[in-house]
Amino acid sequence: MKRLSISSSPLAARHRSGGVAGVVLAALLVGAGAPATAQPTKPKPKTGQIEEAEIEVVKERVNQLPEATRNFDKIKLPAVPKPERKVTYTFPDFQLPADRLAPSVKVLTIRAEEPVPLTGNFVKLGLGNYGTFYGRGYLHSTRNTDHAYGLDIKHVNSLNGPIDGKNSGVSQTSGHLMGEIYRGTAAFGATLDFGRERYNFYGYEKAANQLAPIPTPEAKEIKQVFNRFGAKAYAHNRAPDEVLTYDASIGYQFWTDSFEATENNFMANAKVGYALGEASRVTLAADASFISDKDIAPGTQARPAAAPDFTRTRSFIQLTPGYEFIHKRIAFVLGATLGHSSDTTTNVSKTVLYPAVRLGYTVEPEKFMVYAGLGGALQRVSRYDLSTENPWLNRGLNVADTHRGPTIYAGFTSTPARGLEFNVRASYARDRNLYFYLNNALDPTKFDLVYDRNATGVLNIHSELLYNAAEKFRLGTRLDYNNYALKNLPEPFHRPDFQGSVFGTYNVFDKLMLGVEGYFYSASYGISYRPAASPGATRQPDFYRATDPIIDLNLRADYRITPKISIFVMGNNLANRQYQRFYGYPVKGINAIGGASFTF
Repeated sequence: MKRLSISSSPLAARHRSGGVAGVVLAALLVGAGAPATAQPTKPKPKTGQIEEAEIEVVKERVNQLPEATRNFDKIKLPAVPKPERKVTYTFPDFQLPADRLAPSVKVLTIRAEEPVPLTGNFVKLGLGNYGTFYGRGYLHSTRNTDHAYGLDIKHVNSLNGPIDGKNSGVSQTSGHLMGEIYRGTAAFGATLDFGRERYNFYGYEKAANQLAPIPTPEAKEIKQVFNRFGAKAYAHNRAPDEVLTYDASIGYQFWTDSFEATENNFMANAKVGYALGEASRVTLAADASFISDKDIAPGTQARPAAAPDFTRTRSFIQLTPGYEFIHKRIAFVLGATLGHSSDTTTNVSKTVLYPAVRLGYTVEPEKFMVYAGLGGALQRVSRYDLSTENPWLNRGLNVADTHRGPTIYAGFTSTPARGLEFNVRASYARDRNLYFYLNNALDPTKFDLVYDRNATGVLNIHSELLYNAAEKFRLGTRLDYNNYALKNLPEPFHRPDFQGSVFGTYNVFDKLMLGVEGYFYSASYGISYRPAASPGATRQPDFYRATDPIIDLNLRADYRITPKISIFVMGNNLANRQYQRFYGYPVKGINAIGGASFTF
């Protein structure tokens, strides 16, 4: 018997783990190559005969792979560029609601509140003293990247108030409908707003200043009702890396009151920016408003029932082109504001031109930035907005746009620690057509708009502080000091010098949410009149009345019983101060509302 020894070839070695199949395959391969390696002198076996042989596979070779080069360095991804922090600061007048009916704690922060979790729908109902009912329905889609829509309805009313029960009752109803679609970095949407508010002119007790008591009027004789409607369509693209950014809208507002005064306002707004490079861009801001209103003529001395209707149109157009340059730590804006207002309340030009210059320097990135600038602009004033600030307005108002400027300002913004923000700003402006509220001499329960015939110097020092700890605890404050340099008016009527607020929320184990809100206003001035010589006669001023300082403390607590059911309690004006934001109109004392909410 012949023995054939075969060393493992690389191919056989690869199949050495194949067992018998591997051996047979190796044998077949070797057999196929036998004719090339056999001795030529030996005779070939005859066809049809199988010669006995023993095949022995000897593994003498071990395949070794060359050592691989190992890279112990971690894969390095390019760092995400830190986005430039662009903060837009606006400084509107700080306004306290005329009546602390709204039970929600409004956080007046330097940035928006954290978004409310959109679970889809919830209903909230509550009851309180003064015969108060509170209801809210929030019907919205959940968050997604394609679209959003929703309806928010609110209603709150008090059957009684601080003066003569139902004579000082109030009711507020509002609704907001919205819809948006998203296409890439662009968004397109529309909104509808409507509202109805009922107030009463209950300031007769102090404003009358009669030697003898006057009969208590009926609630229907002193009522005031505002109806509001608004519609807006808009589109915007605010992606910071886009070459072209835009934010444009068109809208319409309608307003009417119980005196049959009306206001129609057609509006258009646009902000466009085009990048010239990585460090510069050109911008254009445009605003337009065209108002048509109907009322009795301003300054009409006849009784309102006998006064004829007076209609007028008010046009407002404003353009602000600018050039922005940002390089390392320096940010520079150069532009101008061109505005036109058709109002002629005081001796002021209808067309204005103000500089729009701003220089900012980042002392420490993301930590401390200082800025200063020179500017000015027209500010649109409408009955729609005035009635939200003071609901006890008179007929025949002389409404005019405010000319704010030229204005010089400087300030800084700082984030000294994680979660802490601090902003300070000081400005000085020369304002024309700056309105003040003054009791009417014919009917002191109503307020007129009065103006200084000369420019009013306004010094404002504004500061904001906000601390946010891991979205569990928020605490902040906002302070404003204003000084008005008047030429003709004796006092800045119903514009307090100092205004402040403090606010905070604390989330306890995601079951209990606590909230606090406080206001402080310094005293402001109204006017007291001497008793009328005869019914309906014009009164003579007696002396100027300073209202008491405003101290208002509000607390709120929400407790989640189940993921769908919660209970809440709200306490307003817990200091029990019947202060008067407007002379003759004290607010309710301590009022509390309790109720429940259901999410579905």
